[in-house]
Parts: sequence; structure tokens; C-alpha cells
Amino acid sequence: MSGPRLLLTRPCQDSLALADALARHGIDSLIEPMMKIRIDEDARLDLSGAQAILLTSANGARALAAARPNRTVRGLPVLAVGCATAQAAREAGFGLVIAADGDVDALASLAVARLRPDGGRLVHVAGRVSTGDLAPRLRAVGFEAERVPLYDAVASRALSEPARRALEARTLVGVALFSPRTARLFAKLARESGLDSTARTLTAFCLSQAVAEAAASLPWQRVSVAAAPRQDALVACVVSALAPRLRVGEHRR
Repeated sequence: MSGPRLLLTRPCQDSLALADALARHGIDSLIEPMMKIRIDEDARLDLSGAQAILLTSANGARALAAARPNRTVRGLPVLAVGCATAQAAREAGFGLVIAADGDVDALASLAVARLRPDGGRLVHVAGRVSTGDLAPRLRAVGFEAERVPLYDAVASRALSEPARRALEARTLVGVALFSPRTARLFAKLARESGLDSTARTLTAFCLSQAVAEAAASLPWQRVSVAAAPRQDALVACVVSALAPRLRVGEHRR
């Protein structure tokens, strides 16, 4: 018998990894990306004089890999916002990768602790639309830092037919939301589809309080915020909230 089903709104590659993590706990997924990642093949990446690369998403790591960095570049330290981004950087061939604890605040603190203002430029590889103020924050404490956009996160224009059907049939227990932009996009598309009222039967599982605030325009049955801004913490939040249903499913099997 299938388990409770969650709508996943991250870009496809990230949602696949999240779906695998949830499946290990008996939770099913419907992947409905709110954004599609398009790597900018014409973007220029100048790392001359850089002492480190900063990454705030796994998509940044993948875009960095697509820029075909040479061996010298791959030897630069990479400071990643969290474990998933760090793993993507390692898969891209970077050997010296250090993970922060999941958000931009933690990444900025890690950079200040590990790097020197006089050691060279800090290059933040990001999307064209990027939340947070990482580079300005580091410049304020004496670093030379810049944001280099290497990809676009293109917003979906409408909910897919499978997502519409699942919302209408109320076969979902919740929606996983990982960024304020994603939360706002889901709320917008739900309203445009006339399905915003279905949120009354759903839990919004949010990566942070900022995400929860962005999702607040929908009348959720419940809003649950992860204990830390990391995927593993969000999975734990989902598992804890759905524990009674998961136990019922185990008994039925």
C-alpha cells in the first residue's frame, strides 16, 4: 500500500534526491518543479586572483562544472552553503570543499572564519535571481567579493495536469517548500488555477521561517518549519508530522 504523498517543488534534479530521501521513510512524492534551471553557456567566469569560490546552491555547483574549470581552478577552496551543495561541488571535481550549516548567514560566518580579506577575491557563483546579500555582507567586513550569475531559474507558468488533479482530488498531505521564491510561485499558480482553497487540507513543510512567511498567503491547514535550513532537517520535520500515518501504513502492510 502506498504511503502519504508530498508535492515537491524544487527543480527536478534536487526533487529527485529529496524524493529518494522521503521514500526511505515510506513517503511518496509528486514532483512539480516551480522553476527550471537553465545554465547560461555564454556567461564568463573569471577566477583570476580568487582565493575561494562560494556556492549557495547545488545548481551553482552544477553551473560551475558546466563552465569547465581547469585543474588550477578546481584546486581553489569551495565554501558551500550546506551538505547537498558541498556534495555537488565534490561531484564537479572540486577537492577542497567545506560545508556551512545550511543558510547564507552560516556561509558568511564560515567565510569570515576561514578566509582573509587580503587573500584575494571571493567569487559567489549564483543564479541571475538570487536571494540573500552574501557578497555585500562580505564586502562590508573588508573582503573583495562579487556575485557571478551562471544560471537562470525560470519560473513555471502554470501547474501541470498531474499536480492539478492531485490537488483537486486531495490525494496530497503537504507541499515541500525550500525558498521564499518557490513558496510565492506555488501560491501564485495555485490561485491562478482556482486551487488555493485546497491548501486548507495541506501542510506547508518549509525550510525556514522566511519560506513560511512567503507561503502565508495560502490558507494552509498547518505550517511546519524545519529545525535547521537543511534538507535532512526538512525530511525529519516531514517524518515527524506524518508519523501517525506512517505507522498506520506499516500495520496495514
